[in-house]
Amino acid sequence: MQPIAEALSRVKLDEPAQFKNMTVFPLFGPSNGAPGYVLLGDALKRKLAHVTEVSESGAVRELLFYNDSDEKVLLVDGEEFVGARQNRILNVTLLVGGKQKVVIPVSCVEQERWAWKSRHFASADRTLIARARAKKAQQVNASLRQGGGRYANQAEIWSDISAKAACLRVSSSTEAMADIYEQQSPRIEDCVKAFAPQPGQAGAVFAINGRVTGVELFDSDATFRKFMEKLVRSYAMDAIEESTPDVKPPVEEAVRRFLDDMKSAALQRFPALAEGEDLRIESDTVAGGALYAENRLMHLCAFQVEKSLGRPIGRGGSIDFEIPAFLRRGYRRT
Repeated sequence: MQPIAEALSRVKLDEPAQFKNMTVFPLFGPSNGAPGYVLLGDALKRKLAHVTEVSESGAVRELLFYNDSDEKVLLVDGEEFVGARQNRILNVTLLVGGKQKVVIPVSCVEQERWAWKSRHFASADRTLIARARAKKAQQVNASLRQGGGRYANQAEIWSDISAKAACLRVSSSTEAMADIYEQQSPRIEDCVKAFAPQPGQAGAVFAINGRVTGVELFDSDATFRKFMEKLVRSYAMDAIEESTPDVKPPVEEAVRRFLDDMKSAALQRFPALAEGEDLRIESDTVAGGALYAENRLMHLCAFQVEKSLGRPIGRGGSIDFEIPAFLRRGYRRT
């Protein structure tokens, strides 16, 4: 059995929690004890690692991650890096071994800045907005199929952030995703308070307005416990925009059907940029990716998707968007 299907066959789905139009179904998996790695946010705070631009001039789609410690560090798909020349988000999940340096694939989430704020990046307490992550998953999958890198359509990501800001009436001088989260913080944190991880919970299925939207699953309940608030904030951004009163949660059958769709989706395997394998799944209804390393599925993220959500950008692919003039010096086609 392929690793994603095997991991999903071992999880237990539990009763959902609901807050307004957002529903979270807990997933419980076999306990693996201590995960054996440090999460990115903890690594940066403890100065076990650091993230920089790839050079003094920088490159929009790439950053440098340095693991300065002997511990392994897990970087999770969608995590935001803030600072340096502009804020970015990570395109895939990576496990980086001790004393390793890796060029990591990222996308920009701050359109109108290309100026130094700091030499090193910090880790934010949020991820890319869930709906945009769903599109990004499809785009990264397509880029890899075409023989390219793990790249997304930058124009689509900027467009999604701009549309979210307009819908929620958020103003940002640099069109930064961070400003949307900050200005909507009271409503987002209400969602965070409503969903607490349960003992042994290693993942969750998220639904908005009664429709299943995505799943996150980790190899350890300790990892999920630390990461859950970031994920809730990501889905809460879409729930706030699509707020509808008197929403009923999806029936359990719909959630199980979504999980079954992931088990049967076409799977492609690629060597990971650091340790393990990068697994990509896609069908007419789901798209996502997972990191398989040390004989286990370390992280899975997948989404309900619509087809034709934009062309990818990557090696071997065409550049189908215009880089703003002030960013062109920092854009490096690879």
